[in-house]
Amino acid sequence: MNRGIMAGVAVAGLASLLFLGGCEKKQEMPQAGTPKVTTMTVKAQNLPVTMEYVAQTASSRMVNINARVNGFLQKRLYQEGGMVKEGQTLFQIDPRPFQVQLDEAKAALASSKAAHATAKSNLDRIQPLVQLNALSKKDLDNARGQFLTTQAAVHQAKAQLDAAKLNLSYTTIKSPVDGLAGSASVAEGTYVDATNSRLTTVYQLSPMWVNFSLSENQLLDMQKQIQAGELKVPDDNDYVVEVVLPDGSVFPHKGKLVFSAPDYDPTTGTNMLRASVDNPAGVLRPNQFVRVRMSGAERPNAISVPQKAVQQGSKGHFVWVIKDGKAQYRPVTVGEQSGSNWTILQGLQSGEQVVVDGVQTLSAGAAVEVTGNTVQQEETSPPSSGAPVPDGSGTDPASGGDETVSKSADAATIAASREKAASQSGQK
Repeated sequence: MNRGIMAGVAVAGLASLLFLGGCEKKQEMPQAGTPKVTTMTVKAQNLPVTMEYVAQTASSRMVNINARVNGFLQKRLYQEGGMVKEGQTLFQIDPRPFQVQLDEAKAALASSKAAHATAKSNLDRIQPLVQLNALSKKDLDNARGQFLTTQAAVHQAKAQLDAAKLNLSYTTIKSPVDGLAGSASVAEGTYVDATNSRLTTVYQLSPMWVNFSLSENQLLDMQKQIQAGELKVPDDNDYVVEVVLPDGSVFPHKGKLVFSAPDYDPTTGTNMLRASVDNPAGVLRPNQFVRVRMSGAERPNAISVPQKAVQQGSKGHFVWVIKDGKAQYRPVTVGEQSGSNWTILQGLQSGEQVVVDGVQTLSAGAAVEVTGNTVQQEETSPPSSGAPVPDGSGTDPASGGDETVSKSADAATIAASREKAASQSGQK
């Protein structure tokens, strides 16, 4: 009996020790600390706006070189694909038939002049004889008519001579502009007539036109922002236009807008704009795909935040704001890129504290520890590009890829999950 009692006491004691040991282990489990973040106090300021679009270059003067007379193409006198100067001879059509026509015209003019001289002499002799009634007035009328007929023949012969000279000059085909000459469309020795008169094309390279288009929605949205005072454009649309080459480098010469189409393209619903850019070295070539970057507009009293502060969920873009030491989930409307920041069109006020680093550990309403805060400085230089709206995925370019931007589907769902987990842990 005593042995049974003693065994029961021993078992009970062992169970108590195990229970206490388990409690002590639970008490020793490390708990998650207060999230540490760095923040930036945003400041409303006038932000420069850069608009960037896909564009295509075009020669400001593309001249089709056509033969103006028929004949055999004797020579091509330029290097295909090379630069030519204004007045430089490009082609030579056989001039001999036209030289013969010129000689004929000269002879016809000489004959007409001789006939006219004879008619004038006859008129001069007949006029005094008519006054003496030695000849009739009919004789005078005939002489006067012959004089006028030969005079008209001289004028006609002169015109034919000028036409012959002009046709002969057309056999030497020259470039009307400085530019880049294309390939010859007709080979030497070919007979050129109206069916194959196009010989080549010369492209003037400076200035170069850069054509791009804006959709109807883009223009309407811009007009609404201007009317609402959210966007201020330069007077007379005096934008500064930069050309970004395919390799990402910026063309050294800046341009300006010179044309806006009065209508929309019925097939694409876009409005074409044109910029003119000096191209003295011929770096830009016709039909080259580039990007245009227009600067000169600004957003008055606008707010911007670093790119890595902007996240994206299923409900759109959002940032984390610190208020009274706690994290707040804040939906925002994102605009264009402004330097290394994103412009926030709606959702933030000047003076608010936005989380820049440590966004992955936050939940709505959670207490946080701010390890560092900076006050935003005014932007004094125009932005370097007009990139699209962030998609909330990928790596942070400012940190060299060490910090991955949150891929949360919905920040509110994450916050609710974390609160539920904390509640279950407390119950245990």
